[in-house]
Amino acid sequence: MSKETLKAAIWGSLTTLLVAGLIVVGSRNLAHFDAALVGYTFAVLFATFAIAYRYSMWLQRPPTALYWKRGWQVFFRPKYLAGNIAHWFARVPAEFGANLFILRRDRFRWAAHMLIMWGCIVAVGITFPLVFGWVHFETLPNDLNWYRAYLFGFPTFAFPIHSLFGFLIFHGLVWASILVTAGVMLAMRRRMRDHGAAVLQQFGEDFLPLILLFAISVTGLMLTASYSWMKGYGYDFLAILHAITVIFTLLWLPFGKFFHIFQRPAQLGVSFYKDVGQREAAAECRRCGAPFTSLLHAEDLIKVERQLGYDYEIRNSPVEHYQWICPPCRRALVALAQGQLWQGVSAAGFDFGVAMPTPIIGNPGMNQGPLGEEDRNNFHP
Repeated sequence: MSKETLKAAIWGSLTTLLVAGLIVVGSRNLAHFDAALVGYTFAVLFATFAIAYRYSMWLQRPPTALYWKRGWQVFFRPKYLAGNIAHWFARVPAEFGANLFILRRDRFRWAAHMLIMWGCIVAVGITFPLVFGWVHFETLPNDLNWYRAYLFGFPTFAFPIHSLFGFLIFHGLVWASILVTAGVMLAMRRRMRDHGAAVLQQFGEDFLPLILLFAISVTGLMLTASYSWMKGYGYDFLAILHAITVIFTLLWLPFGKFFHIFQRPAQLGVSFYKDVGQREAAAECRRCGAPFTSLLHAEDLIKVERQLGYDYEIRNSPVEHYQWICPPCRRALVALAQGQLWQGVSAAGFDFGVAMPTPIIGNPGMNQGPLGEEDRNNFHP
């Protein structure tokens, strides 16, 4: 077993033990734990171990490890800390709560993500505390028409069972299922009608997650329909079918596309990394002299490439390393290299043309990409 694998296994075990301990403590030594839901619980514990294991392995990859380390370093730099905290409170609602980075690409894609995301958040926020015994309800001794909610065994608020609030609370999973179903339909519409998406999509990465979400939502709605309007007809079968879909999704969660749910928050560190890089010294192209990225990023990229075994050193040249050349010059060098090869000049004698002006890219539409300023920096001088 490698060092990385052992470290990931330890983190997975500790995280699983922590969740198991919270279940025992939060349910008052399993006093409020429903034994009928033990299958869901073990599926969650397995998913917890696998997610923590994979996340630890992911963080140990050289590029991710460097971004993770630098992200925390630049965030807590004293001279930027106040601004970083302010930006954090602005970015979390905008980028995660409202998914504005997706809205900039396509409004239908954004609507699908918003419906699925908030439907899943509501469902998880209701289901997990109930399954773990962290939340339960009891009727009031002096009035059987009222419920009191208990959180980790402590009494909280009470409400009438047949009130609007009670109706909304007890049908929370219904509203979540409706949101997810609508989001899945929009996502499937894009998968079937967008030719660009159709070319790149794969069943396991694109269709299977949507199918699983749809199956969970529909079987959950069928359970509600069974006990509300059909006097419990087929309830036992539907309960087993719903449990199978949920447990399979939990077991598949760490290995499929849903793992990006846990990776995505780390993107915040990258945004702070870029902010600090733009405020500090810039890396200048050693061919044309134009600034093209942050000095911090260029140096870190060279470091990671060496760790991964990629040799982009340019020996016996003032350029020293390929990463010190800006993107427009790199594209120009491809054409120049091909031209010199046609003239019989060997690679060893290639002239990088140091102190040449920045090439002008002959495609005015390149700066209209979804990344905005980043596209302009990469494709134009």
